[in-house]
Amino acid sequence: MKNFVFISPNFPDNYWLFCRRLRENGLRVLGIGDSPYDNLAYELKESLDEYYKVSSLENYDEVYRAVAFYIHKYGRIDWLESNNEYWLERDADLRKDFNILSGFQPEDMPSVKFKSKMKEKYKIAGVPVARYHLVDNRENCKKFIDEVGYPVIVKPDNGVGATRTYKLSSDSDLDEFFGFKDDTLYIMEEFIDATVNTYDAIVNSAGVPLFETGNVTAVDLMQVVLEQGNSCFYIRDELPDELRAVGRAALKAFGVHSRFVHFEFFRLNRDQHIGKKDDIVALEVNMRPSGGISPSMMNYANGTDVYKIWADMIAFDRTEKGKDAKQNCVFTGRRDARNYVLSREDILNTYGDHVVEEGRVGAALTDDMGDYYFLSCFKSLDEMNDFVAKVFEEE
Repeated sequence: MKNFVFISPNFPDNYWLFCRRLRENGLRVLGIGDSPYDNLAYELKESLDEYYKVSSLENYDEVYRAVAFYIHKYGRIDWLESNNEYWLERDADLRKDFNILSGFQPEDMPSVKFKSKMKEKYKIAGVPVARYHLVDNRENCKKFIDEVGYPVIVKPDNGVGATRTYKLSSDSDLDEFFGFKDDTLYIMEEFIDATVNTYDAIVNSAGVPLFETGNVTAVDLMQVVLEQGNSCFYIRDELPDELRAVGRAALKAFGVHSRFVHFEFFRLNRDQHIGKKDDIVALEVNMRPSGGISPSMMNYANGTDVYKIWADMIAFDRTEKGKDAKQNCVFTGRRDARNYVLSREDILNTYGDHVVEEGRVGAALTDDMGDYYFLSCFKSLDEMNDFVAKVFEEE
């Protein structure tokens, strides 16, 4: 029996489904987390063969001892994953220390964690990248800005989501940024007027996609975080050929094998220095599933089970699971502090046939995704866009 160590299997909440599908495929699923066992969801408990609680997943020695305990009890570990951006480097360190070869190693991390390094791989894939400057001092940053013009985007070179991301539109903004910046390495990029489109895939050991889809972010995520705005993105009913092509090229350039990946691209909203309207430009890569509830949205949009496809890839390096539907699945995240025209009850009464799931957003994800969400499916983009407008309409 193969042993799979799942780091932090309780976050996000839906990740118990990855564990369940692994166990159904005959793997021994061993969890390591810092949440008390009694606090785990019943479904997760039933999906794990054993759970080892540490006081903090940040404490490498504790997590190391947990893996060592499992090896002593069950033998060699075949797989170790968290499917979580925050723990990718920790996963790689543990694989190296325990000679687990089925995944990224520490030497692979720079090109998949540092935004500046990602750009080099995207260039190999033939995808244009935004001009950038690694933040050093104000003088050199101002020279870069004189070249590309305001606004510019500044964010940690190694960061997760939109945390500590800033849009600088003037010299005073630049001065303010240098007034509070810490020792973190930041990257400064030219502003691209574009919509985020993604390529999402589950890839086997030969780098061949077993499943492909993509989403469109209908709002500016940075503004969602900074201004506590509404959150909205949707899994498209069909992946456009041009996104499939650049996604597959990126898989090869980054040397992806045996993973669930989430590659982000810009589709230009107008002609710019970097390309023509609708051209595709590289943004960044995430070597894990799209965040939060996105995997379940992929299921609704495609009539499939990506948790099963991923577990099949782990267990068999192939899958028989296909797609049985083709529709758009949209996430709408609202804020408790805003006054909306339609109440929850109004939305369910009017759009109940389309709403497939609803609920509170987990506390760790509210900055990016709002406080209360609805997942809804529509065949027509026009109908979906009308729904989104109505859901977000304020008094």
